[in-house]
Amino acid sequence: MRTGVMICGHGSRDPDAIREFSSLKAGLTTRLPDYDVDSGFLEFATPVIREGLDALAERGMERIIAIPGMLFAAGHVKNDVPSEINEFSRAHPNIDVRMGRDLAIDPKLLAACKERIEEALAANPSDVAREDTLLMVVGRGTNDADANSNVSKVARMLWEGMGFGWAEVCYSGVAHPRVAPGLERATKLGFKRVIVFPYFLFTGILIKRIRDETAKVRAANPEIDYIDAPYLADHPKVLDAFADRVAETLTGDNAMNCMLCKYREQIIGYEDEVGTPQVGHHHHVRGAGVDGHDHGHGHGHSHGHSHDHGHHHKHSHDDDA
Repeated sequence: MRTGVMICGHGSRDPDAIREFSSLKAGLTTRLPDYDVDSGFLEFATPVIREGLDALAERGMERIIAIPGMLFAAGHVKNDVPSEINEFSRAHPNIDVRMGRDLAIDPKLLAACKERIEEALAANPSDVAREDTLLMVVGRGTNDADANSNVSKVARMLWEGMGFGWAEVCYSGVAHPRVAPGLERATKLGFKRVIVFPYFLFTGILIKRIRDETAKVRAANPEIDYIDAPYLADHPKVLDAFADRVAETLTGDNAMNCMLCKYREQIIGYEDEVGTPQVGHHHHVRGAGVDGHDHGHGHGHSHGHSHDHGHHHKHSHDDDA
């Protein structure tokens, strides 16, 4: 069966982010030689997801595996990407369309994190011991507490696994604490060195804001050694994790964690969102910010997913590829 893989990104106005996403796509094309790999974005960039799916259909794919190009399952993975996939699937009933899960917390990704942090330490040699070093993990930030809590778990596993003296978590937007207050708190904890690790796949406006905030705190606290660690990008183990997600959709092991999904269970503070319809919101901004792009796609909704996901909560449109 001719099978295509669709990598579904968020999109960004930052051309560097789009170039990095393209590099990841190229890496996956090499990593998955038996599949036709394409990609698209929810917003801010082209091609949009529907255009990538249509391209795979035009190339004669009998089966398409759609993989979210995102770390955790928040609104984009639970609603917006499935909405795009469902719309395409309804228009192409003869194609077997399957959606894989987010990258989530994965041993390969944790190994990639470790290597990125080790790169930063090697580039900034110091006599400061690990136990005198604080690890600051910066997450994207969403209004989904389940996704935000995953950043804390990643931080804890890296903290204990790498022997740091402490770990803190902050977020680039939506969730709290934000980067500036998070870094300010870190200065008061008595550590000689702080490693700032953005748990992101790609660069973009948010990464640059994180770097700017770190530079400000570094300048104001010269007695503390602040180190910028690189984000994940197209690390080989990231490519391996994506390949695993593709394989899972074919073996029946494609299990998204829905135990703490606010659209399925009554999570504190989100009780009124249980069971609301799965409706993506990106139809009005598909390709937004790209000159000459036609936003006239239709946007109906069907639901081939295992449970409905509502999307009527607040949403931040900060760029993120």
